[in-house]
Amino acid sequence: MKAAKGFLLLLVGMVAFGCASAPTRKGTIEPAERPVSEFVKPDVKYVIDAYDPLESINRRIYKFNALFDKYIYLPVVSAYEFVTPVPVQEMVSNFFNNLHEVRSLVNSVLQLKGGKACITGTRMFVNTTLGIGGLFDAATGIGIPKQNEDFGQTLGFYGLGPGAYIVLPIFGPSSVRDTGGLVFDLATYDLMVNEIIQSGLDLNRGEESVLTWGSTILDAIDTRHQQSFRYYETGSPFEYELIRALYLRSREILVQN
Repeated sequence: MKAAKGFLLLLVGMVAFGCASAPTRKGTIEPAERPVSEFVKPDVKYVIDAYDPLESINRRIYKFNALFDKYIYLPVVSAYEFVTPVPVQEMVSNFFNNLHEVRSLVNSVLQLKGGKACITGTRMFVNTTLGIGGLFDAATGIGIPKQNEDFGQTLGFYGLGPGAYIVLPIFGPSSVRDTGGLVFDLATYDLMVNEIIQSGLDLNRGEESVLTWGSTILDAIDTRHQQSFRYYETGSPFEYELIRALYLRSREILVQN
């Protein structure tokens, strides 16, 4: 303990000495040749602007997500890709994509979009039957396109604005409206998966729990496996602003369609 205390005192002393002896800037500071106000006007709305009252917190979460992605998420995904043959990876992706179609089906019905609901229902039927439980994407092969509807879009369809921009831990870009929609979609998906497990398999409670957690983890790994985005590889020092603008604009387009 005495040795540890002595080392700690020595470390603190070295830091204090370093701060005290840090070089100071000498001479005059040259002003910028052209002021920021020449380019950025306070009364002008720019394309990249967004309602982001929690920006300081969002930026911290964005950095956390980048670190989590780099040191935990992507290594796990890389290990999965290393040990799993590519054809099996494709079947896993098709299987979970087929399960997630229920989100589009439910929200197409809630938005009274009969055409999209029929297309999604047909896709699920074709992929579940011809695609052998969703392991193969037979529907796309015969020209039945995938639809994209979620509860955040449903709320927007009925006039609810996005609200403040939010960066969620792990999940990434979102908004107040889309966060509420995400909770609804996740709950709906969880109920559906549990119903499939309980009705389709004769398992006890412990086995059901293991299978539920296992499928959830595998789904999360597959979701990241299908995404090509990598943090801080956009080549822009304004990546946070760009991602925010792209996300909000894409969500606006999806709500309008």
